[in-house]
Amino acid sequence: MAETHGVDRRQLVIGTSVAAISYSAGWKRAEAEAATEALQEAPSTASVNINVNGTVRALNLDTRTTLLDALREHIGLTGTKKGCDHGQCGACTVILNGRRVNSCLTLAVIHDGDEVTTIEGLGTPAKLHPMQAAFIKHDGYQCGYCTSGQICSSVAMLTELKTGAPSHVSSSLVDPAKPTRREMSERMSGNICRCGAYSNIVEAIAEVAGVEI
Repeated sequence: MAETHGVDRRQLVIGTSVAAISYSAGWKRAEAEAATEALQEAPSTASVNINVNGTVRALNLDTRTTLLDALREHIGLTGTKKGCDHGQCGACTVILNGRRVNSCLTLAVIHDGDEVTTIEGLGTPAKLHPMQAAFIKHDGYQCGYCTSGQICSSVAMLTELKTGAPSHVSSSLVDPAKPTRREMSERMSGNICRCGAYSNIVEAIAEVAGVEI
């Protein structure tokens, strides 16, 4: 095998590879250290004022805090449930500025000045919201874990119908959809009931909507 200044080709290739890997590792390490330093220098908390159920709440939160955790852990409104924490089950649904949202998917600090209605803000045991009363009447729950999200979603969903927002099954994009069983079931499909009380839930919504299905 040919040699160059006492170093054969195999040793030359190995040496070059080691040097390249060492350089790359050093560059990656420097990049990671720079990113860590930037994160440490960035502010980790922020002040936010959110109108929750008619009361303005002044909060100082870690910027990574979800609206769900702000409601449950910082304000103490535990009626809003944490289910999947990935926006897949709907248990954490609240009404934000009149529209339903999965509170586990949005950061609290971006809602400064916004209005949030939770299940506690819809009604009380002494004065139930019509949707709460209908869920009780029609047995729209079993274990009850998803119920607060179901009710908040139902209330906002009927508002969507009234304002003419179409769904995937709406026959027209112009004419307001009617609160049929198919229409309401489609619009509520983002709220999962593991106990399977779907039929009763739709019947409760239909009563509040003033229709027979």
